[in-house]
Amino acid sequence: MDHKIVMLTAYDYPTARIADRAGVDIVLVGDSLANVVLGLDATSQVGMDVMLHHAKAVCRGVESAMVVVDMPVDAMQGDSLKDARKLIEAGCDAVKIEWSAHCLEAVKAICSAGIAVMGHVGLTPQTAQEFKVQGRDAASAKLIMDQALAMQETGCFAIVLECVPEMLAQEMTRILKIPTIGIGAGKFCDGQVLVLHDMLGLNDRKVPKFVKQYVDLSAAMASAIGSYKEDVISGKFPGPEHTFH
Repeated sequence: MDHKIVMLTAYDYPTARIADRAGVDIVLVGDSLANVVLGLDATSQVGMDVMLHHAKAVCRGVESAMVVVDMPVDAMQGDSLKDARKLIEAGCDAVKIEWSAHCLEAVKAICSAGIAVMGHVGLTPQTAQEFKVQGRDAASAKLIMDQALAMQETGCFAIVLECVPEMLAQEMTRILKIPTIGIGAGKFCDGQVLVLHDMLGLNDRKVPKFVKQYVDLSAAMASAIGSYKEDVISGKFPGPEHTFH
């Protein structure tokens, strides 16, 4: 590509449509919907049925962007290829798999079936015990590099680097032959991804340091709803222009 890859999450038809029309390259149906849409505590709490439901909605709204969907925990513990096929049949272009003890078996099987797989290393929310920067020392940095190389060799077409030091991400981007997409990994990756609700100010939970909030839609929505409430109570709404005669 002649520019950095722009990836953004979406979980439903209207936001997917907006992101697509805004020109993002990749729409990610992230399992982060567990936190920002469903109010759950962990991404591991959403299963295949939930991901498939939201993937179908997103695919209805996207016309141009590539649609990638997270493989949930239960899909990685069962028949991964069967579940990946379900997501592709729903309209998605690729699946994303986080690094785990047995992930390479799933990556190999899915890639061999002709389904595109995006990898994910560094902080992996599905299995993380602590949510902190990964790869700060030489040993852990080498481990993350080795994991990325293994995912590349097994067939991944791109890889997400989450919460790793910028210098490590820069070196990984230099060494890997596939594109790197960073989230909390500095500016040297081949692309960037953010959670939609974080960058639009719709997440009322603690927002990570790496997030840039571009607008506070939460405040704007609350103001609009407050105005609606006042108009209903005062009798100003509905007015003649909203009424059938």
